[in-house]
Amino acid sequence: MKILIATGLYPPEIGGPATYSQCLEELLPLHGRAVSVLPFSRVRKFPKIIRHIVYFFLILREGWHSDVIYAQDPISVGIPSMCAAFLMRKTFLLKIVGDYAWEQATQRFAFSGTPEDFQTATVHPVARLLRALERLVARRAKAVIVPSKYLGKIVRLWGVPQKKLQVIYNGIESLGETGNKMVLRGLINFHGKLLISVGRLVPWKGFGVLIEALPHLREQFPDLKLLIVGSGPQLPLLEQKAQELHLENEIIFTGALSRDVLIRYIRASDVFVLNTSYEGLSHQILEVMAVGVPVVTTAIGGNPEVIEHEKNGFLIKPNDLTALVRYTGDLLQHAQLRAKIVSAGKRTVLGFSNEKMVAETSTFLKKIEKS
Repeated sequence: MKILIATGLYPPEIGGPATYSQCLEELLPLHGRAVSVLPFSRVRKFPKIIRHIVYFFLILREGWHSDVIYAQDPISVGIPSMCAAFLMRKTFLLKIVGDYAWEQATQRFAFSGTPEDFQTATVHPVARLLRALERLVARRAKAVIVPSKYLGKIVRLWGVPQKKLQVIYNGIESLGETGNKMVLRGLINFHGKLLISVGRLVPWKGFGVLIEALPHLREQFPDLKLLIVGSGPQLPLLEQKAQELHLENEIIFTGALSRDVLIRYIRASDVFVLNTSYEGLSHQILEVMAVGVPVVTTAIGGNPEVIEHEKNGFLIKPNDLTALVRYTGDLLQHAQLRAKIVSAGKRTVLGFSNEKMVAETSTFLKKIEKS
């Protein structure tokens, strides 16, 4: 079986699809699968719409001798992949890692509901079009792979039957030696308590409430600082909130960081907090647990499939300021609790290896091949 992976991101670009596509390209051949990758970056120089048409023809050219076209999103690469696979009569597979239409409705058109609410809500015409397109592409796929049971539930709301869905959890690669915590703190010239949060600066990541929590935590830990890693449209609003609370010197907005640098910042931190109101399955949480930093996050999306409350992390309701302050404060104060959570977290991530993910993908492809 030969597989053509159509991906919107590919190294040196940064992101989940880039890491995932490269992982399959390197490891699936060990399971007897020939793999080629077609990155969308090859057509990004063209104007919108034109680039998708050019990409469609590239899929026709490079997918002619493939058995499977495997698209990594339902819109940018999904639509041209679906069309090309139909014309060539190839098997079309799709991976869904989030609800793109909901994300656009939230960012661009002031939609304030959950992904579940979005499925039946009256929304802006552009968001409605995107919703219709991603549903069409998902329904046309022979099978849809999702990285969490939660995302499987969302895709079922698109009209995709359960029998076409396959949950395969994403893996993480071995991080190797991440450095000594105190040495790393010395390198960044910091020696107090340190919180870190990572993500795109968008409304559903809840950074505003995390900033509001900092003064409460600093009452007990006066030397506490917060690192917010990531870029996005909410940066000016978050910087303004930090100024209003007189926290300009206590909060550091680093912008986007390379993976190697990010891992070292995480390792230097005491607690990782992700106050998100939407998460398919957080690759970042898995890496944090692997590095050995305790996690406080929300009991939504795919998070409870990784975090078991008070066992290998803490789960709260999104934007629950009281709970966020309580559990983060407990972790900052009690070294024994941190050690217990970290140890359990490291055991958890052993079940999320790249090798396991690729083996499960290969088994699923064999099933598709026989059907």
